[in-house]
Amino acid sequence: MSAPITRVLVTGGAGFIGANFVHLTRRLRPEVHITVLDKLTYAGDRASLAGSGAELVVGDVADAELVDELVARVDAVVHFAAESHNDNSLTDPSPFIHTNLVGTFTLLEAVRRHGVRLHHVSTDEVYGDLALDDPVRFTETTAYNPSSPYSASKAGSDMLVRAWVRSFGITATLSNCSNNYGPYQHVEKFIPRQITHVLTGRRPVLYGAGRNVRDWIHVDDHNTAVWRILDAGETGRTYLIGADGELDNRTVLAMILEQMGRGADDFDHVADRPGHDLRYAIDAGPLRTELGWRPRYTDFAEGLADTIAWYREHSDWWAQAKERVERRYAEQEWG
Repeated sequence: MSAPITRVLVTGGAGFIGANFVHLTRRLRPEVHITVLDKLTYAGDRASLAGSGAELVVGDVADAELVDELVARVDAVVHFAAESHNDNSLTDPSPFIHTNLVGTFTLLEAVRRHGVRLHHVSTDEVYGDLALDDPVRFTETTAYNPSSPYSASKAGSDMLVRAWVRSFGITATLSNCSNNYGPYQHVEKFIPRQITHVLTGRRPVLYGAGRNVRDWIHVDDHNTAVWRILDAGETGRTYLIGADGELDNRTVLAMILEQMGRGADDFDHVADRPGHDLRYAIDAGPLRTELGWRPRYTDFAEGLADTIAWYREHSDWWAQAKERVERRYAEQEWG
């Protein structure tokens, strides 16, 4: 049994999943001291940490001196920091290489020096995609087959963590999660973009025919799984996190339109983005059978309703970002 975690460093803790992890930790484990390291790029917002009691350090996860100083002060690191938007990786891949690869390397060297526990958060996109009519789901042994600069950089970061476990004996676990939704998600992402389109009087938009399937999980379910892995995960092991939430984008958009009182056809089709993966699907069996984790949000419609309500109530959080995002999309060939 490992010693209890009392001091945790959360990289990327002002971003979507990281901020929700901070708030969840404050609710469930108020004794834990939380330090957040975040560069506060467009995707990070100090307002997302309001009321959390976390100590925010503004800086780059690839800054070796700063990272070393912070890692020396904690029992564990949860590594969320990443450039994560596929569309942006197609426009300019360089930040993805810097943060996702160089940043992860920098963090690995720090936890190696100080003997600190690491949990590395990754994505199911490293596995590529599945056929729409294929019953197979991703498992921890599925071969990597990334298809975008984003997913390739995350695949590389996963491999670095595994190599540091084997070569240098660091204490680390990994998780690859399916698509998250919930509060504090940047409005460039699919679900909040459609919700905020409706809230600002725009028509929602759908890539291509909308047949692409994602395996949706509420962000709080993701983060309870991360804590379960921190508590009981096997060193060097990869755990897949999913909630059996496979839905195609057209169905998700229809649910948003219905819950927000808009007509079923009140949206526009737009050009599909290059290399758009067809289907993701997670087999989270080992996480459930070996570690006893269960998702709370087993009804996607319920989680979606909570998410819509949050965006209705927090326009002050997303309004300025919305205008910037839509100007950027207007300049692209897709979206």
